[in-house]
Amino acid sequence: MFHSAAGPRVRKRSRPEEAAGPRHEEVKFKDVRLYLVERKMGCSRRRFLTQLARSKGFIVEDVFSDEVTHVVSESNQASSLWTWLKESGPKNLPNMHVLDISWFTDSMREGRPVAMETQHVIRNILPALREDFPPTAEAAVSQYACQRRTTTENNNKIFTDAFEVLAERYQSNEMERRCLGLRRAASVLKSLPWAVRSLESTHNLPCLGEHAKAVMDEILEHGLSFEVEKILSDERYQTMKLFTSVFGVGPKTADKWYRRGHRSFSDVLTDRSIHLNQMQQNGFLHYGDISRAVSKAEARALMSVIDEAAHAITPNAILTLTGGFRRGKEFGHDVDFILTTPEQGKEESLLQNIIKRLKKQGILLYCEYQSSTFDMSKLPIQKFKAMDQFAKCFLIMRLESSRVEEGLHNVEGDSKSWRAVRVDLVSPPMDHYAFALLGWSGSTMFDRDLRRFARVERRMILDNHCLYNKTKKEFLAATTEKDIFAHLGLEYIEPWQRNA
Repeated sequence: MFHSAAGPRVRKRSRPEEAAGPRHEEVKFKDVRLYLVERKMGCSRRRFLTQLARSKGFIVEDVFSDEVTHVVSESNQASSLWTWLKESGPKNLPNMHVLDISWFTDSMREGRPVAMETQHVIRNILPALREDFPPTAEAAVSQYACQRRTTTENNNKIFTDAFEVLAERYQSNEMERRCLGLRRAASVLKSLPWAVRSLESTHNLPCLGEHAKAVMDEILEHGLSFEVEKILSDERYQTMKLFTSVFGVGPKTADKWYRRGHRSFSDVLTDRSIHLNQMQQNGFLHYGDISRAVSKAEARALMSVIDEAAHAITPNAILTLTGGFRRGKEFGHDVDFILTTPEQGKEESLLQNIIKRLKKQGILLYCEYQSSTFDMSKLPIQKFKAMDQFAKCFLIMRLESSRVEEGLHNVEGDSKSWRAVRVDLVSPPMDHYAFALLGWSGSTMFDRDLRRFARVERRMILDNHCLYNKTKKEFLAATTEKDIFAHLGLEYIEPWQRNA
């Protein structure tokens, strides 16, 4: 049958993905596999969001399977979503993150998977998930933090907070082994995607010693640890916490003041026999500001200030925000930056010139500069030292409210138009940048276990300066953090998954 030429002609529209043809976007986040739930979202919106995510380097699965790590839902009731998830039947469901669309939109804005905060997680699904799927994956948890992925979401905070109090007490008493044991236990619990409800579920977890388990058992039974409560009410513990919160005051100085009978700042400041160094004087002077948390918005504002100063000196300066903010934290106690330049040997003079420029601008309230002692001929260093040999400075900077998009993170009633913020700047040579970036990004336990893994499992020496193969007696070059992980035979772990 033939249609008349005069009759209406119906053109079939091609589907957008067919019309565009196959696209191969660069994958940046290999450990994150998204699945967007079409229910309530709709086919067109899901297709658009899928293309958006893939354009930013995310893997988006078209089919819901055990490969999925992050399930993203929009406008679904938790009960109906949970029913659909169970009926879909993936075995890996207990290990998946079930997230609200807000996590997806935040990640798209940042151009990376953001840390999962309370508002992102569809919470009332979790009890059902734990009931239907009791945890079975604990045997696979590595003893090394560098083989575990740990976000800022901590499902076992009630235990890890208790361990931290105990660890602080042991550290102040110079009981390093017991302190480290509890911090390793806390690190393991932080990495778990589920909350511990019974000691039986921790049977195969590494690093949980008898003391740690006894504390956990007490908390599970009574809701608190009596040992921890006793420490928290202890006068020495409270005084040591107070004194060490001052910039420039370490445990030994705090203990000396305590032994003199001092219990408050006024006791210390009115004791004429105590001579405060410059760092401590500034620590007390700006205590109200620098003892307060620094927001991510404030950290970005400071980065902008330092970046402007750096590029006014040399256009190819490279400034990187490190520390907790690079790991996805919203707040920190200070702000850490790495500053370098491709011009070999110019990094230290760049740092000195930036300090001079900040002083001229009147925004440098305090500066302690340490010149570089870095000497390649003396590497590798057999014993790890907390501070590396690169040029660095410890600053207190004046941050104006006008520089911060969201305004200053002030306490209620504080109407000041500026605040003092602690800033650390380290300046490694460009060919050692990757090692410095890895070390300064943290976390402390992640770095410690990365060095331990290198030493024990690979017979290598790793620090902020280099990676040395003891078997082949050679240094291994790296231009990125991924190169270092590759040399160690480890899967790369993104900064936001290093909160061990």
